[in-house]
Amino acid sequence: MSEFVNILTLFLQTAVQMGTHILFAVLGGIMCERIGNMNLGIEGMMLLGASVGFSAALGTASPVAAVLAAGCAGAAGALIYGIITITLRGNQVVTGLILTIFGTGVSGFLGKNLSGKALPDPVLRAFEPVSVPLLHRIPLAGPVLFVQSPYVLAGMILAVLLYIYFQYTRAGLNARAVGENTAVADAAGVPVMFYKYVHVIMGGFFCGVGGAYLSLVFVPRWQENITAGAGWIAVALIIFSTWNPLRAIFAAYLFGALRGIGFKFQNIDLSIFGKKIIFYPQLLDMLPYFATIAVLFFITRRKKKEYQAPAGLGTPYFREER
Repeated sequence: MSEFVNILTLFLQTAVQMGTHILFAVLGGIMCERIGNMNLGIEGMMLLGASVGFSAALGTASPVAAVLAAGCAGAAGALIYGIITITLRGNQVVTGLILTIFGTGVSGFLGKNLSGKALPDPVLRAFEPVSVPLLHRIPLAGPVLFVQSPYVLAGMILAVLLYIYFQYTRAGLNARAVGENTAVADAAGVPVMFYKYVHVIMGGFFCGVGGAYLSLVFVPRWQENITAGAGWIAVALIIFSTWNPLRAIFAAYLFGALRGIGFKFQNIDLSIFGKKIIFYPQLLDMLPYFATIAVLFFITRRKKKEYQAPAGLGTPYFREER
């Protein structure tokens, strides 16, 4: 029994680690969409964060500087998106797609000089797993959630803080009002442009930090297209989490668990009634994406108000049309 618990604990720890970059990306997407802006450039902002964060780590040997540089790179991409969609009222879908292409190109350019280089020891040591006092003693959940890299713990803390922000603070409620009905929020005295820019830029910052997790902690080295489509999965999981930061934790770690199953079964030989069962790696890699499609299908069939997107999502705001 103890051996089974150990195996389960190790698997769930891996699932949490494999879902952390998705969690940051989903939280960044929620920040954008709560105020009515649909940003499909999450993949591009993650790649910007991964490449710039890795470059900063090599140049400074400082984990703090690397994470901040990664976040600022994502925020810079989000600022470009914000200028086009908020100030110039450009199409949000097209702008997001262009941002992804832009981020992919920039990361590819920077990555030419990053391949094969190792991170400095201070950066590697800073992100080694730590045990949270008392909490790590909780059966099963303790080792899974509270014996992790500080990066992983920061993702969970951020999700809780964002939930409190949107549910219980005046600024958070104003942000939700902007996303639901921008004209009404504007008429009530909420500085709409300020709220939109702040949330879009902060959303980009979180996405950049999520991308840097891959290059600084999970891999940790530079690989071409290191995100492997994680930004697109994050777009789907925003809907799965129903724009709720706490549900985003479950959504991200569920995706990590499904990816973990794929890695685990690739190396297992299983026979049933003398017949060998082959687990094709390509099919196992598709498992989390199939699950995402299935979840979206069932979520979108629910008609409850709490499961619906912000009413103003994707709609540019023209103040003169009030």
